[in-house]
Amino acid sequence: MKNPVPKEVRRTQDHRGLEQSSHPAQNPFCLTHHQDKGTLKGRDNPSQAKFMAKWLLCFLPEFPSSVLISPVVWSRQPQGWLSSWLPAWRPTSMSQLKNVEARILQCLQNKFLARYVSLPNQNKIWTVTVSPELRDRTPLVMVHGFGGGVGLWILNMDSLSARRTLHTFDLLGFGRSSRPTFPRDPEGAEDEFVTSIETWRETMGIPSMILLGHSLGGFLATSYSIKYPDRVKHLILVDPWGFPLRPTDPSQIRAPPTWVKAVASVLGRSNPLAVLRVAGPWGPSLVQRFRPDFKRKFADFFDDDTISEYIYHCNAQNPSGETAFKTMMESFGWARRPMLERIHLIQKEMPITMIYGANTWIDTSTGKKVKLQRPDSYVRDMEIEGASHHVYADQPHIFNAVVEEICDSVD
Repeated sequence: MKNPVPKEVRRTQDHRGLEQSSHPAQNPFCLTHHQDKGTLKGRDNPSQAKFMAKWLLCFLPEFPSSVLISPVVWSRQPQGWLSSWLPAWRPTSMSQLKNVEARILQCLQNKFLARYVSLPNQNKIWTVTVSPELRDRTPLVMVHGFGGGVGLWILNMDSLSARRTLHTFDLLGFGRSSRPTFPRDPEGAEDEFVTSIETWRETMGIPSMILLGHSLGGFLATSYSIKYPDRVKHLILVDPWGFPLRPTDPSQIRAPPTWVKAVASVLGRSNPLAVLRVAGPWGPSLVQRFRPDFKRKFADFFDDDTISEYIYHCNAQNPSGETAFKTMMESFGWARRPMLERIHLIQKEMPITMIYGANTWIDTSTGKKVKLQRPDSYVRDMEIEGASHHVYADQPHIFNAVVEEICDSVD
């Protein structure tokens, strides 16, 4: 996969987190630049009941002894019921997350700046800005979904920053951003996310933006647009989570993917991704087993387990944002405060585009329902063939072209 606007010099970070300039040809990890692939092996929780451990061991393949006896990075962050069983034994750390993310960002061709943005309440938002020199157009701000981070936009960053500045950041409680304790009520947790986005915008000095959100990010981008409409010139919702009301008739409920149902049935009331932390040194392999599709999605850039490692390290840390998400949901597919009940509160002048994967498990009829609630406003809904929930990675070329067209309609 070729990036549309190659640059001779890009900016990245060294192992200490400091900015440095580097040439694409020197990158040993990105397949588009060099054929030698680097691999960062995970060498370097406990269960709700004994059956959990047995289930994990039965589910996982045989592991080589080098994995079983390798050193473990010990982490003792609070895990609710998990902390009452065994010391945490997750082979993860923020340093490992930083390293694997750096390998991903080294694939960028355009100039970029990666840094922490400090908020007045002492929280920090990890931010990546691509093409910061293009200041004459409205910037595009991209908000990732549940369990994601800035690295998952790697297939989109260069294309979407060819003619304007692009900002992406790790949501509070996710990725490399601060992981505070969120309010325990749905409205309070949602407001904490939205307030952090607005405070981030103020600190960044962004007067207005084209706001794009995927999944949970789409839910939060909509909530933000209700509260701060003057800051958003166009709202782009990509397979947004949390819009429809939960049907009373079970036959009307679209079944989630098998991996979602499997995790939910085993974990019950615990956090959605607690299984990754429970699994300890087998966690990275769980990601690969549950979601082998991610390796295929990013195969143009990586033929190793870089993306799986990134997803694991994003979600094996203290589950701050994950706990907030659990507070906001009834079950994995439904929000306690459905956005369809509030979408009419967005100013009618704000244009909205809703992009779905044709094969997604999200209810795509939401787009038509939004149109009905906003008869005098611009609302466009569309489906991209050959794409599921992660539209931006399933069909990146089509997705990028659609988003570029929307951005060009703004300025």
